[in-house]
Amino acid sequence: MTNYRVTGRWETPEGWQSFETELDAENESVAVEHTYAEFGSRHGLKRRQIEIQEVAQ
Repeated sequence: MTNYRVTGRWETPEGWQSFETELDAENESVAVEHTYAEFGSRHGLKRRQIEIQEVAQ
């Protein structure tokens, strides 16, 4: 597993909020999917409310 840093922003009622998270994943697409799942679960967001800007190792 590789450590990935995912950066982006998510939609709030007041506007857009930036985020940066680090996680272990098999590849970039798994890291993106995990980020969508985590933010959707934690903040009750839909995928269209989350904008991934960069995925880096």
